[in-house]
Amino acid sequence: MSASRMKKICVVGASGKLGQYMVRHALDRGYEVVGVCREKSVPKLAEFEGRITVVPGHTNDPEVIRRAVEGCDGVLTVLAPWGVRQYSSGTAQAVLDHARPDARLVFSCGWHITRDGKDSYSRMFTLGVRIAAVLGKLVRAVEIDDQVEACRRIFASDSRWTVVRGSSLEEGESQGLPVWSRHVGDPVLASDLTRRVDFALFMVEALTDDTLVREAPAIVGCRTPSALAHAAPGERA
Repeated sequence: MSASRMKKICVVGASGKLGQYMVRHALDRGYEVVGVCREKSVPKLAEFEGRITVVPGHTNDPEVIRRAVEGCDGVLTVLAPWGVRQYSSGTAQAVLDHARPDARLVFSCGWHITRDGKDSYSRMFTLGVRIAAVLGKLVRAVEIDDQVEACRRIFASDSRWTVVRGSSLEEGESQGLPVWSRHVGDPVLASDLTRRVDFALFMVEALTDDTLVREAPAIVGCRTPSALAHAAPGERA
C-alpha cells in the first residue's frame, strides 16, 4: 500500500515503550492514530492527548479490537506475551478477525519466532529462551509459547501481514531504519542489537512497504558492526 493511501492506523499496545515510539512515528507521517491499551495504562499516553483516539481495554478482547481497527488502513500490533491467558494469540486473532481484509497488519515479536525452521540460534540464545519460558510460567507473568502460537496463526492467514522479529533492544537516539534478513544466524544480524525507537520505525515503515507483505524480517540496527560489514543501511541482506 502506498504512503498516500495510508491514512488511518491503529496501534495495539500503544502505551508500552515500543507502542509510544510507533505512535510518534505515525503522527510524524500525518496518520490519524487510534491507540489501544489497558485502561490503567491510558495515563501513559497523556502526551498524545488531543492528537490520537484511545480505546481502553485488553488487547485480546475481540470487541475492543473491533472498535479500534474500524476504518483503519493499517494495524501495528505489539504481541506482548504477558500473563498466562493466551494474551498474544488472543490479540493476534482479534486483529486478524476484525481488521479490514485489505489492511496492512504489522506485528512485533522476538527473534525466537521462526517461520520456516531455517533460523540458526546460538546455544546461549536457545537456553535463555527456554529459561525465560519456564520461569515466566512459574510466576504466571509471561507466556512465550503463546507468542509462538500467535505467529503460527498469522503465518497461516491470507491477510497482508508482516511479522517483525526484533533483536536485543536498547534505548537511544534513532540511528535510522534497521537492516533485515530472513533468517536469524545470517551474518548481517550478528550484532544482535537495535535501538527501540528504530524497531518502531521499521514497524511504521512496513505499513507502506509491499515487499514485506507475508515476510518475517529479523532486524538489527543499521549502525551496528555486522550491519555495516554486510549491508547498506535500510537494505535487506
